[in-house]
Amino acid sequence: MNFARLIFTRSAGGTGLTQKVTGIFYRQITFGNVQRASQKSLTQFESKPKQFELKLPTPLTHSRKAAQQAAAGASVAQVLKKRTVRKKWDDHLFEDLSAEGFFNVSAFTTAEEYDLEALMKGLNEQNLYTVKKYFSTDNLGLEQNVLYASAKYPVGKEARDIIIFREGSVVLWNFNDIETNNLLSFLRPYEKDPYLSPLVRGESEVMPYMYIPSTAVDVEGDLVSASDTEVARAFFHNGKFFLAPEGDNFLQKYTFSNAMATSIKLGMWEAMLDRYIDSIEYLTDDLKRGRRIRMSRAEVLRKTGELFALRHEINLASDLLDTPDFYWDREELEALYLQVCSYFSISRRTKVMNEKINHCVELAELISHNLNDAHHIRLEWMIIILIMVEVGFEIMHYMDRFYNKETDGAPVLH
Repeated sequence: MNFARLIFTRSAGGTGLTQKVTGIFYRQITFGNVQRASQKSLTQFESKPKQFELKLPTPLTHSRKAAQQAAAGASVAQVLKKRTVRKKWDDHLFEDLSAEGFFNVSAFTTAEEYDLEALMKGLNEQNLYTVKKYFSTDNLGLEQNVLYASAKYPVGKEARDIIIFREGSVVLWNFNDIETNNLLSFLRPYEKDPYLSPLVRGESEVMPYMYIPSTAVDVEGDLVSASDTEVARAFFHNGKFFLAPEGDNFLQKYTFSNAMATSIKLGMWEAMLDRYIDSIEYLTDDLKRGRRIRMSRAEVLRKTGELFALRHEINLASDLLDTPDFYWDREELEALYLQVCSYFSISRRTKVMNEKINHCVELAELISHNLNDAHHIRLEWMIIILIMVEVGFEIMHYMDRFYNKETDGAPVLH
């Protein structure tokens, strides 16, 4: 069966077949590729169909707030920032989605890096989560950079999973707010170069997910047996994750988590770049008004170093410019990863960041050249003054010799 045309339904318990049919999802399954499902109404199959509309809010694209801290211990000021289009779900809409059978997955980036070895030991000592996998996504397998754990004590039927990335990101599947706060507090001792708490919260992502229901009907309304349908595969549709209901779905969760972690890490770098731009904004005003630049050469060098460190993280130390090696021999997972990355506009946001960084590099080079020229001019004036002082001393020596010679040659009167 080349086209699996399934209608997913849900009863009060979440497993039975009801009269309310949400729609038909067309999914063409080709060799290793998963195409997006499109939705079609069923008015042609019922004479008086009961309308059941699943509210799918358009993800909000709005300005983000970046926290700034003037000094240690100072309060963090929230400043509205213009950002590249970034889709986000409104929090209050998750209650409606939860009633429809959806769960939530949240992602946070709290630091530049985690000490995964110490963190795994801490999880075992805490005895609340079971470490299931600790593996490397690099083809060479030189360093384990992903930790996968599950909650030991269930709360409801749905499992609670944790996927932690060494680069400072954590993705929580089916965690409530209380447990999320507790886990973020637990991670603090294992963080290297932690971020500010307001930035961590502001750059987080929350997405809905659900399992593809096992009960399905075809377009004629007849029950479809398992032998007549294709094997259900995970897919991404309209900002929602759909996971396969049977078998080990860890790789599916990892793929979605990887894309979310990439987006929030990029969001954190966007906030850092915004703060950097704010810190040098007064320099352009000084140049425009012809005032003396209020920055030393050492400060310019430090600012340039910050800029190149950020550029290194974006273009060399991350997978923003290319698909990770992990997906090279996993075409189905690669398709899911690219769909989610496209949803978060990662390529466009990366391009915009590089353009901003190029502008900041040009400004830093201009300031550096200006300060170097001023330094060279100051050195030249110092040399000129020293030469003038030396000439003055030579004139004084010449005059002294001249008067001494006249005194020695004058006749002595008796």
